[in-house]
Amino acid sequence: MTKESRGTLYVFLAALLYSIGGLCIKVIPWNGMSINGGRTAVALVVIGGYLWAVKHPLRWNRWVALGALCVFGTNALFSVANKLTTAANTIVLQFTAPIFVLLITLLVFRRRPSRLDVMTCVVVFGGVLFFFVDSLEMGGGLGNILALLSGLCYAGVFLLNDMPDSDAISSVFWGDVLSAVTGLPFLLGETDFSQKALISLMVLGVFQVAVAYILLTIGLKTTPAVTASLVSGIEPVLNPILVAVFYGEQMGPMAMIGAAIVIGGVVIYNVCRAKQPKSNLSHTN
Repeated sequence: MTKESRGTLYVFLAALLYSIGGLCIKVIPWNGMSINGGRTAVALVVIGGYLWAVKHPLRWNRWVALGALCVFGTNALFSVANKLTTAANTIVLQFTAPIFVLLITLLVFRRRPSRLDVMTCVVVFGGVLFFFVDSLEMGGGLGNILALLSGLCYAGVFLLNDMPDSDAISSVFWGDVLSAVTGLPFLLGETDFSQKALISLMVLGVFQVAVAYILLTIGLKTTPAVTASLVSGIEPVLNPILVAVFYGEQMGPMAMIGAAIVIGGVVIYNVCRAKQPKSNLSHTN
């Protein structure tokens, strides 16, 4: 397995872990900011242990700070939006991230995406819209707006390694610090600390935040941002499926067709990339 293939696998595994977020957030009877503060406080312990184990020093500069804001915005906005609208609405609007990645890559970094990147982005995003055709409400609403903003921040997460003098794992750590600090006042106001809520919070903190972000930062070292954002297309498929099965929030009848489009698009994309000469890959990404 090549370094790039291994990196893509790490990104895919991170997306699988991210997909449990909608379900766990739904079953915790807290404010979205409380949930985000609690789960990132748990995640800080795991990420701190990881940094100590691999002897990676924490860094701080303006680019690390910008990355931290992207991590914080992704986590906080997603948590709050999940409480204000359906899991399907939240994840489909957050998954505008590949569109934002393409735009930022073109306008800020002056790198033209390949035709394969653009075509796959259109197919995958179209599949996501198709998947949620019966549940996506385009009439506005605070939850939908926050979910869309979360997608913009999520694009920044995929671009962490593209920023000059950046350090992705440091951005994740400081972003979680900001999440924990801002969520603490809300967390102090909660009264329901049932076993289900606390277990769900631990699962979120350890796996959906800490382990997922560690895998993502490792994967992004060898995976281009556009590729990573497209491979993560499995998340908007699994997220609402888990919510529907275990929480009862129903999906539309055309969901499985959309799921097939997303999964098929990502698989074909990676097969096509594997067949491209390495010189073409480095030129287009």
